[in-house]
Amino acid sequence: MSRLHRTDEHCCLREASCLLFEGDSSVILVGGYLTLDREASHLPLERRNMKFNELNLSAELLAEIEKAGFVEASPIQEKTIPLALEGKDVIGQAQTGTGKTAAFGLPTLEKIRTEENTIQALVIAPTRELAVQSQEELFRFGRSKGVKVRSVYGGSSIEKQIKALRSGAHIVVGTPGRLLDLIKRKALKLEHVETLILDEADEMLNMGFLDDIEAIISRVPESRQTLLFSATMPDAIKRIGVQFMKEPEHVKIAAKELTTELVDQYYIRIKEQEKFDTMTRLMDVEQPELAIVFGRTKRRVDELTRGLKIRGFRAEGIHGDLDQGKRLRVLRDFKNGNLDVLVATDVAARGLDISGVTHVYNYDIPQDPESYVHRIGRTGRAGKSGQSITFVSPNEMGYLQIIENLTKKRMKGLKPPTAEEAFQAKKSVALKKIERDFADENIRGNFEKFGKDARKLAAEFSPEELAMYILSLTVQDPDSLPEVEIAREKPLPFKYAGGGKGHGGKGRGGDRRRRDNNRGDREGRGRRDNYKRHGRSDRFEKEGRYRKDHKKPRNTSSEKKTGFVIRNKGER
Repeated sequence: MSRLHRTDEHCCLREASCLLFEGDSSVILVGGYLTLDREASHLPLERRNMKFNELNLSAELLAEIEKAGFVEASPIQEKTIPLALEGKDVIGQAQTGTGKTAAFGLPTLEKIRTEENTIQALVIAPTRELAVQSQEELFRFGRSKGVKVRSVYGGSSIEKQIKALRSGAHIVVGTPGRLLDLIKRKALKLEHVETLILDEADEMLNMGFLDDIEAIISRVPESRQTLLFSATMPDAIKRIGVQFMKEPEHVKIAAKELTTELVDQYYIRIKEQEKFDTMTRLMDVEQPELAIVFGRTKRRVDELTRGLKIRGFRAEGIHGDLDQGKRLRVLRDFKNGNLDVLVATDVAARGLDISGVTHVYNYDIPQDPESYVHRIGRTGRAGKSGQSITFVSPNEMGYLQIIENLTKKRMKGLKPPTAEEAFQAKKSVALKKIERDFADENIRGNFEKFGKDARKLAAEFSPEELAMYILSLTVQDPDSLPEVEIAREKPLPFKYAGGGKGHGGKGRGGDRRRRDNNRGDREGRGRRDNYKRHGRSDRFEKEGRYRKDHKKPRNTSSEKKTGFVIRNKGER
């Protein structure tokens, strides 16, 4: 074996399996990496993330990356960028929120020749929001280099987009339908395209864009480089790889990396008609800085938005039926902190990159587990912690287990706050606001304007009565909350999640049930339904027992109790 003479702190060796010594220094193999250590030869080490300045990117791009505050590459970026810079076709399997835009954007920008006024790269995205967001990201990274990036999508003036294309573009980002319209009008010329990117390919497939995508690909030169990104790999996506790509490299992010440890994941087992009140109480108690609520349908989004406004929250909703101007205004207000809650469907929120989201509420549990990963990926970003709460009807518990099987992470049961706890939390916020306002000299400077009237009131009423009156104006009485009707939607059909391995054939659910029974009987908390292999008959026997005993399942000892930290939000 050859001796190691490099003095780098880390060097990657594909074929290494032993410990090397050279002089008094030790070279330790950990996860395929060798590291030099002069004092100890057997220290446990973790794999180091690569930095962007190690990826052979130009100084212009590195300057913009540093300006944006990024230092280390994410796994998908670290694996994709070197391959893309070599000109290879790449299939990247990764979720939204893992940094895919930079993974395909940086090597694409690196290869753009700005002196040539031709379209050299084409990005196809499933939604308008994702197209706009990708355009903004590519423009930001390519600004120093002078790269022109245009976005085209439906719901906006095609004449303006044609005018923008005629003024010059090096990269075009667009939705399939609008791209085809522009191609048919001969306003979009793709004969000079060298890089083709398909972003969120599985989502485009779900939305019925496969024929459109194939039609667009057929207009791009065969000598191009193709980069395809998808959260899942259905057969139709694999066929695109076989038919339109040249010996693609497959980069897959392991399932254990799908959800971040920075996101605390909870579920609440609850009846459909109790969801809305429970969710608003949680919001009152936890006081999220920015929150996203996911609904399954457009009607649901509209009703939730209306209900949240009635309850005093600054909320707006987005879905496919809104015109593009309204959608962009809502997203801008949410990013700028003018809204507290964004209500959205899965498609409308696909690919949203908004910093500062602290809470994600899954009002409706998603039918496919990949959508869940996309949803909670909106929080826990840039090293900040976040929280996701999923509301699950008893008949939907099987879907919860399917999600856990994908994410390799078990959700914790959450005990919802009572109306009294929500009321106390709102009072606490109001009191803190009053204290803060009294400490503000600008506000106190206006007090004298009301001096005469204030003294008159003080003579008629006691200080305690005046303070109670102020609080009654500031805090909504739980007994007088306006009623909100959310139309009931049929729960998802019952689905058996299947058993895990290593639990005597009963699966993970059975193992959890045994633990929960032991703890529930001892500590007086709850349990979670178990869907065994015996199917519906066994489940109905359990439900019959609950009816006979007139008892509801109680919560497990691993539950998070209420007693939440109150964050001051100020005026809503």
